[in-house]
Amino acid sequence: MTHSPKTVHILAFPNVQLLDVCGPLQVFASANIQAGQQGLPPAYTLKVIAAEQRGVESSAGLGLHTWPLPDADESTHTLIVAGGRGVHAAAEDPQRVQWLRERAQQAQRVASVCTGAFLLAATGLLEGRSVVTHWNSCEALARRYPALRVDPDPIFINDQHFWTSAGVTAGIDLALALVEADLGHAMALAVARDLVVFLKRPGGQSQFSNALSLQHASASDSRFARLHNWVNEHLASDLSVSTLAAHVGMSERSFVRHYRAQTGITPAKAIEQLRVEAARRLLADSSMPLKRIAAYCGFGTEETLRRSFLRSLAVTPQGYRERFSRV
Repeated sequence: MTHSPKTVHILAFPNVQLLDVCGPLQVFASANIQAGQQGLPPAYTLKVIAAEQRGVESSAGLGLHTWPLPDADESTHTLIVAGGRGVHAAAEDPQRVQWLRERAQQAQRVASVCTGAFLLAATGLLEGRSVVTHWNSCEALARRYPALRVDPDPIFINDQHFWTSAGVTAGIDLALALVEADLGHAMALAVARDLVVFLKRPGGQSQFSNALSLQHASASDSRFARLHNWVNEHLASDLSVSTLAAHVGMSERSFVRHYRAQTGITPAKAIEQLRVEAARRLLADSSMPLKRIAAYCGFGTEETLRRSFLRSLAVTPQGYRERFSRV
């Protein structure tokens, strides 16, 4: 552990998401506490900063005391951009964006939490990089900033010295990864245990999503929208390309070409998505045994169901049920 504390600045703004700020802040603060208990000096100097002179009010209504934006002669080791309802207004402030662009180029490490990716992307520094944000905002981020490579599933992504994280509490996962990079696995694990959270959360954020992008992608073509409705009513039936093509009155070659152009994925992948989504609902809303769910949704066997869940959500069906069951 270095004896020179690393300066961590967390950028806030009006209507910031409270957990985007206090989640990472507490991780770094807990690392300082753990260091003190081991007779070591603090690892981090922490400041929540904002362009506003009198602090900011979070979207939860809690006011935050903030420090002014650091001057040019004040160094920043780690710069974290929070997200929240106010992020789009913040991203339209040219002075704030310009300050962020200059500071990010000076910092050794730059990160965004949740929709903070929109504000960081406004600087142009994320172009060509792999990024993530809240699952419900990934499509909007990709549309607004097409030069970004948006991956909707990871809890966080590290691309060189830029880090981005998924929604809200994923900022804690991100901060733990930063602590691990700075202070080692043992310290990060001690902080995670103290906060009673996973050091490495199982699965990606797709397990929390409740909407298929496939449904939105097919909305402009009523043939495919009707096809998806029919598939959902016949999940255990033969859903081969020939069957699907015949249902919409197209040749197989034409169907595959048009379907992929409209949805961005193959028919086989779409069928798997629809079956996984149906299985997710049954796992959460019923006590139906896995064997019956596998048969009902067209997987055939529990093993095929398990493999599809791991491939799509990075969790097992049983693990998903334990986390999300409402029964």
